[in-house]
Amino acid sequence: MISQRSTENTAIGCGPLILPLANPSRPLRQQIFERVRASGEIARVQLAKDLGVSPASVTTITSELIEGGLLEESTAPRDTESARGRPAVSLRVRRGTHHVVGIKLSDREHTGVIVDFAGNVVASAAIEQAPGALDPQAVVEAAADLVATLCSRSGLAVTDFRALGLGVPGFVDGTSGIVHWSPILDTRHFPLRSAVQDRLGIPTHIDNDANLVTLAELWFGAGRALSDFAVVTIEHGVGMGYVINHQLYRGARGMGMELGHTKVQLDGALCRCGQRGCLEAYLADYALVREARTALNISTLETRSVGVMLESLFDHAKAGNGAARAIFRRAGRYLALGLSNVVNLFDPQLLILSGERMRYDYLYARDTLSEMSEMMLDTGRTPPPVEIHAWGDLLWAHGAAALALHEVTEQMLGQAREMAAQ
Repeated sequence: MISQRSTENTAIGCGPLILPLANPSRPLRQQIFERVRASGEIARVQLAKDLGVSPASVTTITSELIEGGLLEESTAPRDTESARGRPAVSLRVRRGTHHVVGIKLSDREHTGVIVDFAGNVVASAAIEQAPGALDPQAVVEAAADLVATLCSRSGLAVTDFRALGLGVPGFVDGTSGIVHWSPILDTRHFPLRSAVQDRLGIPTHIDNDANLVTLAELWFGAGRALSDFAVVTIEHGVGMGYVINHQLYRGARGMGMELGHTKVQLDGALCRCGQRGCLEAYLADYALVREARTALNISTLETRSVGVMLESLFDHAKAGNGAARAIFRRAGRYLALGLSNVVNLFDPQLLILSGERMRYDYLYARDTLSEMSEMMLDTGRTPPPVEIHAWGDLLWAHGAAALALHEVTEQMLGQAREMAAQ
């Protein structure tokens, strides 16, 4: 099944809707706070039912969270003036506090958002960037400039932020903060997290952009109520993020799920990572441009932007150009191959296709994605549903903000805080 949806942040609350037994190691204090935030607003009695704990425990802990400035009470408006009894009282995360900033840097555009602890967007910004890699200092200054723009739009100072979430494309070790390779950097193995943190003075957390898209879905999108799902992004590269048991999976060394660099052809096309035969080398924008030059008879000496060439290719395909359609058809088949491998390996509840290239519907035409089912193991099961999401440019920044919110929540309410208090 294929469906499309717009994923503007219209849902009430934010954060994964985790079942009580999904992660029993989380302190009850944290579970209660996260349930309130995920619900948007919720009554104490419903909170106790959802978590399977006593109302007395909920009352005690929520009172502490209110006193600590993390939660507040909200009185629901009466339906009529003649309504009797006390008005219903719900709990919600206290708004306008504990702000975090999320930014995503790329070789096309830098985007950022500021959100409060409840997940409400306070400000957003997008700054165009000329294509090409930059030296490390220029990348750090780009991050600082974007944060400065967000501060001017929000009226907040850098010192008001509890944390910064930072996303870049490439091979990123979130634990060490080292970017081992990225198309936005002209050097490898650069400690970008510490460089940005030293420049801005904000606790900084970093991840690759595909993981940020997945966090955006987990916190604000279709993945909030799902325990296991996959997100595949197709833009300037091909990325993947995977959620297992409501948590983002990164691998033993923090750099797993590199779907775009799985090999689909021995000694095949050259990938921008330097190796050959990667899935990305047949599916990403530079792969389509490479084929478009031949199909549209464009000289390699003729300068056109990637965006202009892709639009031209798409227009030719819609007009019936057989060569242009064949390019999208071939890329779509490689997409089906990659997705079938994901299904065979992980058996997700949902496959989400996201990114700028998803506007080219030839990539996911029904006859193309039907091949995914044909390439799956024949076990009698139906393929997982596939959704095409059109988030918009701030998708990545929302994911970076979710990364920062997660880290701040863990610091304030998580296991590490519980152990420190003992």
